[in-house]
Amino acid sequence: MHRPHESPGAGPDPSVNGVPGSVASPHTETAAPPRAEATRVLVVDDDPTVAEVVSGYLDRAGYLVDRAADGPAALARAAAHRPDLVVLDLMLPGMDGLEVCRRLRAHGPVPVIMLTARGDEDDRILGLEVGADDYVTKPFSPRELVLRVESVLRRTRPAATARPLHAAGLTIDPSARRATKNGAELALTLREFDLLAFFLRHPGRAYAREDLMREVWGWDFGDLSTVTVHVRRLRGKVEDDPARPRLIQTVWGVGYRFDDTEAVARPAATGPTHPAPEEEARP
Repeated sequence: MHRPHESPGAGPDPSVNGVPGSVASPHTETAAPPRAEATRVLVVDDDPTVAEVVSGYLDRAGYLVDRAADGPAALARAAAHRPDLVVLDLMLPGMDGLEVCRRLRAHGPVPVIMLTARGDEDDRILGLEVGADDYVTKPFSPRELVLRVESVLRRTRPAATARPLHAAGLTIDPSARRATKNGAELALTLREFDLLAFFLRHPGRAYAREDLMREVWGWDFGDLSTVTVHVRRLRGKVEDDPARPRLIQTVWGVGYRFDDTEAVARPAATGPTHPAPEEEARP
């Protein structure tokens, strides 16, 4: 498995914006050969400059990197060597990133970080809707992307000492990364699983979207629509009637609250005593 390294690269951090020839190659150092147990990352981007820079930084951070320039090639690579994470450009020729993400997920859970163009909020939301765990907008810092990869992968590792949580027919097993509703397994993405586990650990307490982003995503800032989209998707999987949610309640002017008086979970160790006010969260 991947172990933390110092931030890869030396000197100024180039910005990747998808324009060929606009960034310097990161290959100023000799990358160590990947270990046999190295974490495998699949980079999918039709821009060779972006793919080269991103792959170079990930390689030097200790990851085993595969590359693909389009959707069919990405699916073939993933079938040959199942990746531990996929960095996926949204705007691919032919089969776009959304369809690639759907097809990858049809063969089993895999974390996906989507690359999108700056300002394309609708595209970012679509990416989250199909199950992307994170997104990075172009232009972006390759070092930031490596940190995002590390953050997402860190959350995929099982918590060996965490006990199962139960509420309203839902069961979460953090060690096995498994969730069920009335005995039937739920197909949750990485972030959906973490969000549901957080709610079950903190029943009856209202959290602002900023708080959820910090506690679940590990970000101190970001697009709050990320939280809104994940709550909506999670409701679609755990609520009997997602249009009239009973478990994940919207607290207008604050955020969200998980309501179940029979929840069995450990008390919260940390968290804000008074959730910060915010704009009304969309249900």
